[in-house]
Order: sequence, then structure tokens, then C-alpha cells
Amino acid sequence: MHFITIMGLLWLVSIGVFWGVMKYKPRTLWSGFSFFWMLVFSGLLVVTIGFQYSDWIVRHQALFMALSVLLGVVVLGLLFFPFAVILTFFVQGIRILFKEGFRWSNFLSLAFAFGLLVYVVAFPLAFSGASSPVGVLVYGAVGMAVTYLLSVLTIFCFSAMLNLIHWKKRHDLDAIIVLGAGILQEKVTPLLASRIDLGIKLLYENPHAVLILSGGQGEGETISESEAMYAYCVERGVDPNRMRQESNSRNTEQNLAFSYALLDDPKANIAIVTTRYHVFRALALARRAGVDCVGYGSKTKWYFTLNALLREFVGYLALTWRSHLRMLAVLEIPFLLVFLMAGLFN
Repeated sequence: MHFITIMGLLWLVSIGVFWGVMKYKPRTLWSGFSFFWMLVFSGLLVVTIGFQYSDWIVRHQALFMALSVLLGVVVLGLLFFPFAVILTFFVQGIRILFKEGFRWSNFLSLAFAFGLLVYVVAFPLAFSGASSPVGVLVYGAVGMAVTYLLSVLTIFCFSAMLNLIHWKKRHDLDAIIVLGAGILQEKVTPLLASRIDLGIKLLYENPHAVLILSGGQGEGETISESEAMYAYCVERGVDPNRMRQESNSRNTEQNLAFSYALLDDPKANIAIVTTRYHVFRALALARRAGVDCVGYGSKTKWYFTLNALLREFVGYLALTWRSHLRMLAVLEIPFLLVFLMAGLFN
């Protein structure tokens, strides 16, 4: 079979797998994983076609120059991508500290940028002259762990992005659950307001839906978040008969469980509305609770999104740490075996 035909078939299979995952298991990391491999096989197919028709391409100077420039841009992009990521997280990490305050959670972007810099630059330099087998094995084992975590982070970001995409408007929703966020005493914050505005928009697009406003009373808040959200909606002309309040939840899991308990139909078509960076973990929690739903994300500031996305990733790892620890243990087995064999022969 011709090599280009094989690559074409693999490309079609990758598209089919991606489509199947997005249809049946979109709220898992399989969505990002299948999307990644679809991109890989798409790139391989393009390269294969380029080699197959290289003579024809060379004869067309304009096309050859355009493809050469494109290839150069791709290669340079891949080479400088780690440093671009480090610079982006460093700059945005500084911004969030100045704009949102010097809280520990706001140092995630800076810590990530510093960690990447150490791994990309300092770590290889430290072990470049390592001559002992132990040093080489430590370098390989740590490199494998970091590579695995960065790969999972990439797939997590792909999965989060894919679960924000809706190809067409929904008009069959029965319930729209807006997840609460912190309020200033009785006042809705801009971040929470963007969630509510998106929930109201979806409510008007789904004439048979109810809007469930979910959030209890936190520290420094004089009323529950759901009460503040309800008042915000009433001020904007939302029909009170189409709203329900859930005022006892303290976290996302309780948001989902307590809001789901307010529904009359356990098979209702449900949409969860939260900030974009939070959608995927909310959907993962809903899946674990057996709640079938889709997610919608409201906009927020870019510098805040990067830091919050890292926080969400840490939260996701906390939910699934056992499976990732097992996978990492399997990947580290070769290094352990080499280390043991080196010890036996010495």
C-alpha cells in the first residue's frame, strides 16, 4: 500500500476517534488527547504530501517559497515556544500580583514560569557533565516526570478549550445552573456578573428553561451569593418565576449536587455556566456525580485566566492523582530497572 495512502487512512482514523470521543466522552482528558493526535496525524499527512509532490512543488517557485517560509516559521515557533510560554507566564504573573494582590494563589503564574526556566535551562546545565550512572538516571527520571506533567497540562488545556465550543445554539435546555463566586458584602463582582449575564442570555434562548443561581454565604459576605445573584437578575428584568436559588453550597461539588436536587426531572437537559477557565473541572465533577450536562464559559481577563487555569489544573490533579501516579510509575519503571541493574553489576 502506498505510504501516502497509509497516512491518509491514519488521519481519517484519528478524525473518527476524535469525533467519537467528543460525542460520547467529551468531559474527559480523552477529548484533548484525541485532538492532539488528530493534529499530529494532520501534520504528518501534510508533510507526506509535500514529500510526495516535492518535484512539482519545486517547479512552482512561488508555492515553494511560501511553503519554505511557512516551514521556517513552524520550526522557529517550536524552538522558541518554551521561552515564549515562560515570558508570557512571567509577564502575566507580575500583572496579576499588581492588579489582584499578593496572595499565595496569585503566585502560580510566576512559579510556573520560574519552574519552566529551571527545567529548560538550569536543569540541563546542571547535569550536562554528569558522568555517574546515578546522575544520568536522576536526570532521566526527573525529565520523564516533568515531561509527563507538562503533557497532561497541554492535554488538559486542549480538553478545556474543546468543552467551550458549541457549534450551534441550544434551545432545548431545561435548567441553566450559574455557579456562584465571591461577592463584596451584597454586591456582585464583575467576574460573577459575567457568569450571570451569560446565564440570562441562555435563559432567553431557551424558553422552557429555569435559571438556578447557586452559591452559599462565604466569609465577609452579608448575604448568600445566590441572593445577590437573584437581585442582580431581577434588576435586569428576569422573570422571578423562572429562577430558583440554591443558598447552601460551599464549593463546586456542592453547587452541582444541591442545584441538581432542585430539578423536578432527573433527565433534564442541563447547562452549567461558570468562568471559562473553570468549565472543564466543573464538567469533570458533574461527570463524577453522574450529572449529564454541557458547559458554557464567561469571559474574564487574560492575565487572570492563566493563573486561574493553573489553579484549575492543580485541582484536577487532586481529583485524579491516583490514575496519574500509576501512569507515572509505569513510565519510571525503565529508569528504576536500569538503576537496579547498575547496582547489581557494581
